[in-house]
Amino acid sequence: MIRLKQAIQSMIQLSEEEERTFMSFCYNKSFKKKAILSDDDEYIDEVYFIENGILRVKIVDLDGKEHTTHFAVENQFIADYNAFLTREKSKYQLEAMEDTDVIVLPRTAIEWGYAHMEEGQKLGRLIAEYYYSYLDTRIQHLYTLSPIERYDLMQEIFPNIHQRVPQHMIASYLGITPIHLSRIKREVTKS
Repeated sequence: MIRLKQAIQSMIQLSEEEERTFMSFCYNKSFKKKAILSDDDEYIDEVYFIENGILRVKIVDLDGKEHTTHFAVENQFIADYNAFLTREKSKYQLEAMEDTDVIVLPRTAIEWGYAHMEEGQKLGRLIAEYYYSYLDTRIQHLYTLSPIERYDLMQEIFPNIHQRVPQHMIASYLGITPIHLSRIKREVTKS
């Protein structure tokens, strides 16, 4: 749980007692490749902090087709935050793309942090602001950047993603077809 402590301490000041009590609510969990961490049509009562591995956030459209909306890697928090905050059923699935180790932050930990940590509200706000900013920027990029620009940006955000995730999921994340992704990769290799 050292990485989680470091991530929290990079955002807020935390007393030893606050740290000890908050961490006592959290626990480690491992998922095998292709495991579903949280499913659509479920209530979400956990946030995950990724220690090792990569997760894919996906949604299924009305025709049953999967769309990759997000990847999350080491040292990131991930959940269907909207479902967590509203206590409504999730519309997304979180899937392990490789064997993945997470620290589970159950709702009880987060609510305890809000109520008892001096900067607990700030921590929650900073995590939510980061996620909102990421999603808003992602939507902007889908409409304002070319596929090759989105590809280059994805490689900056998720180094080595091509070795960790199937190409059709990367194409889905970029909003292009797998054939278009192959063309982009060939073009980038030529440059």
